[in-house]
Amino acid sequence: MKSFRYVLFVLLFTATAANAIIIRGGVPDSKYLVPENAFPALADLPFEGHGTLIAKQWVLTAAHAVQMMREMPQHRYVIIAGKQRQVARIVLYSDYMANAAKFNQLFKDLKSGDAATWMARYASIRAGLHDIALLELAKPVDDVKPVELYRGSSESGRIVEIVGKGATGNSLVGTAEDAPHRTKLRRAYNRIVEAKDQWIYYTFDCGSQALPLEGVTGDGDSGGPVLISDKGVWKLAGLAQGLYGKKSDLLAMRAGTFRLGVCGQQISSSRVSYYARWIEDTIRKP
Repeated sequence: MKSFRYVLFVLLFTATAANAIIIRGGVPDSKYLVPENAFPALADLPFEGHGTLIAKQWVLTAAHAVQMMREMPQHRYVIIAGKQRQVARIVLYSDYMANAAKFNQLFKDLKSGDAATWMARYASIRAGLHDIALLELAKPVDDVKPVELYRGSSESGRIVEIVGKGATGNSLVGTAEDAPHRTKLRRAYNRIVEAKDQWIYYTFDCGSQALPLEGVTGDGDSGGPVLISDKGVWKLAGLAQGLYGKKSDLLAMRAGTFRLGVCGQQISSSRVSYYARWIEDTIRKP
């Protein structure tokens, strides 16, 4: 984990800090663990981070999760169904790098200045952030069925399924900074509280409002799938992105008391329906 956990405040700029499954306190971890083949279309990025096979030769993931892959050509591959698949091309959303640079500048002022002013800048830059990328594989995947995209606009209020292999923890204590970012596959559920523009949001509820297998993303699986059941078929509705930071989170980070994955925190994911046309256009281009 990076020394400043602020990277989880909005998005994560390197493939060494990403998202995974954090479970409810008091619920056995065994309830969340699932077999490695429970979601065959899951694409493991090198070392950590995920994507989802959405067409025979295309994986959809978060832009911030592929930074290491972009910088280190020897790691341009994904693992799908236990097999290494080479990545031939990385396609970031056109304005991602420009807005990521703005966030890098913003985080230089994380520990100083007026908190309200910082949060206003945060909200403004985030409104223009498009944290999504496509990976074109060198060869088609013929042994795994791709996952369909969710194209509707009724995500709000719906229960979603999230899966990931990264670091874990629970809602009482969050995650440890030294927790490994690639572990066993876990599955959890949550309820979308808002779907707006390019984002969908859900909250780590506790107590009577929590789902039996309530969970959120944490460290190790950015770009992983957020799934909605549509007429009995689980479709890809979101890509794990990171903590949607509040002023209280900023103050906790400044005080050195912040822990990711505790009750009440809100998590954001890139909204697939918002990007459906961009995804289709990119795949169609030679």
